[in-house]
Amino acid sequence: MNWLSSSSEVVLTAYHPSGKDQVVGESHAKGGDEATSSHRYGQYTMNQESSTKVKERLPFDRSGSQDSLDEVLSMEDYWTELENIKKSHENRQDGQEAVVVKEPDEGELEEEWLKEAGLSNLFGESADDPQDSIAFLSTLTRTQAAAVQKRVETVSQTLRKKNKQHHIPDVRDIFAQQREAREKSPDGSESQSIGTNENKCQGKEDQTSSGAVENKELIPQVPEDTPASETDINLEVSFAEQAVSKERMPKSRGNDASLPSFRLPKDKTGTTKIGDLAPQDMKKVCHLALIELTALYDVLGVELKQQKAVKIKTKDSGLFGVPLTMLLEQDQRKVPGTRIPLIFQNLISRIEEGGLETEGLLRIPGAAMRIKNLCQELETKFYEGTFNWESVKQHDAASLLKLFLRELPQPLLSVEYLKAFQAVQNLPAKKEQLQALNLLVILLPDANRDTLKALLEFLQRVIDNKEKNKMTVVNVAMVMAPNLFMCHTLGLKSSDQREFEMAAGTASVMHLLIKYQKLLWTIPKFIVNQVRKQNTENQKKERRAMKKLLKKMAYDREKHEKQEKAANDADVPQGVIRVQAPHLSKVSMAIQLTEELKASDVLARFLSQESGVAQTLKKGDIFLYEIGGNIGERCLDDDTYMMDLHQLNPNAEWVIKSKRR
Repeated sequence: MNWLSSSSEVVLTAYHPSGKDQVVGESHAKGGDEATSSHRYGQYTMNQESSTKVKERLPFDRSGSQDSLDEVLSMEDYWTELENIKKSHENRQDGQEAVVVKEPDEGELEEEWLKEAGLSNLFGESADDPQDSIAFLSTLTRTQAAAVQKRVETVSQTLRKKNKQHHIPDVRDIFAQQREAREKSPDGSESQSIGTNENKCQGKEDQTSSGAVENKELIPQVPEDTPASETDINLEVSFAEQAVSKERMPKSRGNDASLPSFRLPKDKTGTTKIGDLAPQDMKKVCHLALIELTALYDVLGVELKQQKAVKIKTKDSGLFGVPLTMLLEQDQRKVPGTRIPLIFQNLISRIEEGGLETEGLLRIPGAAMRIKNLCQELETKFYEGTFNWESVKQHDAASLLKLFLRELPQPLLSVEYLKAFQAVQNLPAKKEQLQALNLLVILLPDANRDTLKALLEFLQRVIDNKEKNKMTVVNVAMVMAPNLFMCHTLGLKSSDQREFEMAAGTASVMHLLIKYQKLLWTIPKFIVNQVRKQNTENQKKERRAMKKLLKKMAYDREKHEKQEKAANDADVPQGVIRVQAPHLSKVSMAIQLTEELKASDVLARFLSQESGVAQTLKKGDIFLYEIGGNIGERCLDDDTYMMDLHQLNPNAEWVIKSKRR
């Protein structure tokens, strides 16, 4: 059951034009509770029609069964928060223009998808020369290639219907070309792929459908005789390929309070986190993550549709209702290098200063009039530095934090991928849901991703004090879900049961985001390896292009390069790497590779050589980087085994420096 596929046009609104709209579920909290969190509603709603109205319902009416009633009662915090937001909307005094999100016409969605995936030259005016994409396509797994092929075919059919005059290549020709390029390079030698664990995985060969890409060296298989542990997340093999190779399991049911304790197995070549790669490589990671996410959803039979918000006039200054990127531009003029909005940081700090042991933290709303006055005062005094934070009550600060999230002109989880986040609930198993969230976090814009990380880390600190504040991960997920997924619960024509399922689904996704946040900022190894191979293929292409230009000078150049190489080989014996540290007193050091040598050992050797002021340097201040070869730049974690990484990227340089901020 996929509720996401039902609407042909979606309207995403920051505020409703009147207070007449009704929530889909009323809280059954005590009548004397103060239930107003702000003077403004600040929410996003997705409607099939702008005039859609939903009757007010009590959650008790959602199902006639006692089991369903128990589920509704267990979600009391969710419905209470929804009621609080509704009442705060009724008290608002100003509005904001709606953000309209339309379903693209036939073929437009796939065109946009191909652009986002870095494959725009497979259609349009440049389609007659798809060579630029051949290196990229050669790195794809079977399921990834099938996802690309499906979209290219749809775009081609649409363009033909529209009588486009430019040449539209047959998708089979495109993939045939990349197969030929992979099988034999122009100089007659067989092209070599990077030796990765993914490419080495062996398994039973599956029969591919007509037109599918036959790329055995890039189609990883999960060994049938050594199934992965239920608690392990395999980052070496494509998630979609894992989904294909295992039997379909029924969708997870039951109480979400106890989720599996997933873990990431240690990788000898080092774990790659978001922020560890150079921008040019991170861009390739995002292209691959989109293709992989689409392939995973295709394999699991879940519809994935990206959205595009029509540009609207938004506030260009202030704190609430300002786009994240614009807000950060303001903040960076005050504090250079800021990556998380200063108002967001200050609100979290104020809540924590009040003590995370406070019972009902995040659940109990602040007073409406105080919230309204605080908003106005913050708008005028925050950047002047004259706002008195000590006067802000803890529950008011928590309400302001939630208000900030709701009033973002576009949702924190982004217009493009909000539906995909919601659709995570429809994936069959918790492991697949986690894998999808991992890819979605990678795809978020930097500002959204950084702010989400700060939010999730704060929520975890609240949960760490659950014995006193009575806010478990389930409670926190239910309270925060309406503030991030408001569009999911209001304004949809659906049955009572489906409304409840949607509410429970967003709370479940919020739960996953909080519980597995430490895993979600990891870039899967199979994607990093695909980036390595792309870089290798691009370097081969560049060398071939330069060969013609340098043909007359080839002999002298090759002679000079051989002499240089011989000198370098004499300087650095085999099995030894030279590490550069231009900002330390010991600027260079030759280090013998051993099977047990780690990146942390290399750093320790350099730091032991420092004296004076440099002795204050810690491992957290400087890092060892892998630069060049088949990667642009990669920051290494302490547990990276240098010999294994050197074998994977023998042409890399090794540099110690501070991390980019």
